[in-house]
Amino acid sequence: MKNLHTILAALLLVPLTASAQAAPAQAAPAAIPSAPLPQTPTPQAPVVVTPVDPLPPPNPKYFTAASPTVDTVNSFLKALWGYDPNRIWRVMGIQTTAAPGIAKVTVFVTDKTPNAKIQPFGFYVTPDGKHVIAEGAGVVPFGANPFADIRAMLQARANGATRGAAGKGLLLVEFADLQCPHCKEAQATMDNIVHDFPAADVVFQLFPLVDIHPSAAKAAAFGICVQQQSNDAFFKYAAGVFDTQDALTPATDDTVLKAAVTRAGLDAAAIATCAATPATAALVAADIKLAEDAGADQTPLLSVNGRMLPVGQISYEQLKQIIVYQATLDGVPTGASADILTPKPPPQPTLSTLPK
Repeated sequence: MKNLHTILAALLLVPLTASAQAAPAQAAPAAIPSAPLPQTPTPQAPVVVTPVDPLPPPNPKYFTAASPTVDTVNSFLKALWGYDPNRIWRVMGIQTTAAPGIAKVTVFVTDKTPNAKIQPFGFYVTPDGKHVIAEGAGVVPFGANPFADIRAMLQARANGATRGAAGKGLLLVEFADLQCPHCKEAQATMDNIVHDFPAADVVFQLFPLVDIHPSAAKAAAFGICVQQQSNDAFFKYAAGVFDTQDALTPATDDTVLKAAVTRAGLDAAAIATCAATPATAALVAADIKLAEDAGADQTPLLSVNGRMLPVGQISYEQLKQIIVYQATLDGVPTGASADILTPKPPPQPTLSTLPK
């Protein structure tokens, strides 16, 4: 879609061909009509069109809090939204509240599409300046580098099975539950990420949602024991569990999980014995604790250097865009080729797809 500047330029530029007529020639005899004299166009410079700012100027009276600063808020929003070159915003207020130390921030956000609606967006900054509370988002990290702490924690503690690069400069951690249907659906996306971003260390971090999936903890325990035997075998095991996920119930999970272990090429009886130990139960609990410490509250979630993204709820093109942007902010390579990074246009209709 054309941006506002392009559309206004097309509408308002003055044509280079002049419309004024030259002075008429003197009359000739009636029997011999004369041709008009050639007209010389008068060149005119095109009008320079300045893009219209769709956002109103802020009112100083709405800036009553000393912290955070406008610069800090803008840096935070750039970390969140900067991957989208079409999005624009303006901080409209940073105000004190009745709660000591808590500031209310109001932002207007829109995009460069002509006549795009302006949406108000508000959140509260905690007294320590490290978190915001926003409706629909809960408590999230705040600051110029809001994802740095979670990134560092996962670099130190994420210990799931890995694919891709050995380094942790670009660390993509998938929090997944082996009994979660959406996690099963997300595996095609994760396979694409591994292929498209060869410089990324992609981690499958077990996060069993034990309150809603009764066999998830047992599946995770089997997975931990499989990974202890072989990193590569874990992914064959996980694929086997996902493929037979519908059969995973408390009455059948032992049989289903052993079959997945066998498919991965390991001794099913030995893995089952390992999974039943208190030591393995403690490792499952530690995996759950890690996910909760990182702020994960659902599956599947993908941490991109600390930035949590709901896999399956955004398009793959947008997901790629965010991965590239976050890697750029963090100064690390993605290994992605130019053809991978180029957005793909929507498919054009063909004769066979046109409505009949």
